[in-house]
Amino acid sequence: MLQKEEIILIIYFIVVAVFIIVFVIAFVLAFMRRKNKLLLRQIENQQRFEKELADAQIEIQEQTLKNIGWELHDNIGQLLSVANMQLNVLTSRATAVPSVELKETNEVIQKTVQEIRALSKSLNTDVILKNGLVQSISNELQRFNRLNFLKAHLDVKGTECTLRNDDEILIFRILQEFLSNVIKHAKADNLFVTLTYANQYLAIEVKDDGIGFDVANERGNSGLETMQSRARLLKASYQLTSTKQLGTQLTLKYPLRR
Repeated sequence: MLQKEEIILIIYFIVVAVFIIVFVIAFVLAFMRRKNKLLLRQIENQQRFEKELADAQIEIQEQTLKNIGWELHDNIGQLLSVANMQLNVLTSRATAVPSVELKETNEVIQKTVQEIRALSKSLNTDVILKNGLVQSISNELQRFNRLNFLKAHLDVKGTECTLRNDDEILIFRILQEFLSNVIKHAKADNLFVTLTYANQYLAIEVKDDGIGFDVANERGNSGLETMQSRARLLKASYQLTSTKQLGTQLTLKYPLRR
């Protein structure tokens, strides 16, 4: 009889112990689940804050570029146009010898006015969206060709499709930053831009045949960091490679949102 009571008591303690263990496990799991939800919410809030901050910075940058574009077009362009008209008047009154020099100066001013207006358009978001990504890139490369900085080549493969406005601007600004660095530092003779429209993505490859640089030593470069941060906002893969004396290459793979 005593053995039976002892067995019942042992079973009772086992059941209680199992219940306590199950309760503790359930409590821990619930606590961990709640903790994970809170952490996930904090991460999402942080990511949302960073995205809103990045969007605000980009909006400010775009508005600043637009204002600069307006100033170039309206103010500096107008002043050069007035100077051009005054030179025309002087040329018509001048003798044969100085009129040649005045004519050359007049042509230089005319070209300067054209380039300033072209530059102002490349800085204006509205103009970029109106022209579209491919045409905007083509206009930028044509400007480089006119200025004889280098020979720029554009190759578009696949069927062009419309992108989200914000993404289109971000892609163009990434390329514009890269092209600006090529002009300032690469000492290149040729620049090749290839856009490949596939079903799921847009692949962009830009490369030059310049002197190249050590990418590792350029960490902290604001221009390169800006390109990379914009690529992150696009959720696009980003790769920048460079070899001394062999040139630099930028590769972007942007997922299309059809």
